[in-house]
Amino acid sequence: MKTQTLAAAEWVYAGLWGVLVRWFRVPQEPPTLAVRPGETVDSFRPAEGYLRYLKFWFWLVLLIVDIGLTTAWIAIFIVNPVVGAALSPIALFIIIAPDIIAYIAIHLRYDTTWYVMTDRSLRIRRGIISIHEVTITFENVQNVMLRRGPLQRYYGIADLIVQTAGGGGAGPHGEGGGGHLGVIEGIANADALRDRILARLRDSKSAGLGDEAHPVPSHPPQHAMQLTPDHVATLRQILGGLRRLNGERGHY
Repeated sequence: MKTQTLAAAEWVYAGLWGVLVRWFRVPQEPPTLAVRPGETVDSFRPAEGYLRYLKFWFWLVLLIVDIGLTTAWIAIFIVNPVVGAALSPIALFIIIAPDIIAYIAIHLRYDTTWYVMTDRSLRIRRGIISIHEVTITFENVQNVMLRRGPLQRYYGIADLIVQTAGGGGAGPHGEGGGGHLGVIEGIANADALRDRILARLRDSKSAGLGDEAHPVPSHPPQHAMQLTPDHVATLRQILGGLRRLNGERGHY
């Protein structure tokens, strides 16, 4: 029954995806970012391990729910076979329909997630009915965190959390708060991507991390070289007056 349900879900999803793309004008290409000449642009999606990770939770919840519903149906059938037989179509629908819907939702979440990164910024896009995009400029990034649980390690994936100034009160994908909190979910190369982002932060003069270089001017300030002979004479008079004043105080 599980195999038939999965096959039905795949068939339904294949047709539904085409309908949703047309109806809601879902962009099938990755989002774009403005780039300067010579800049690199990387567009990528979550790893396949992320889809398997989502399906694990899908099958786990599915198993628990289906066992409960099937047990209730069998109990009704034992107590009253007539009622149980009459409820069979409804019971099958209640057991199978949510499975198909959940399966479709998982694939929609996976297929509509895009990440685009340039030398200066990062853009995250999710959603199908309501498309949500978050753009983060590396100059404003304050923290880069790696989140990898035991099950994520098993599937070879991790989440990378990029936080900007004031983003502590933001939602899971950047909503609210004074900044952004971008979550790059389910990527296989999280360590390498984190190092790339940190390297670009170090290259930014205004990264805000406190480790940027402060260049020392090779020439003295312009106002220091504008002293005229009259200025020098005035300063000497002031210095002489201070010396005489100090000498007069020494006689007391």
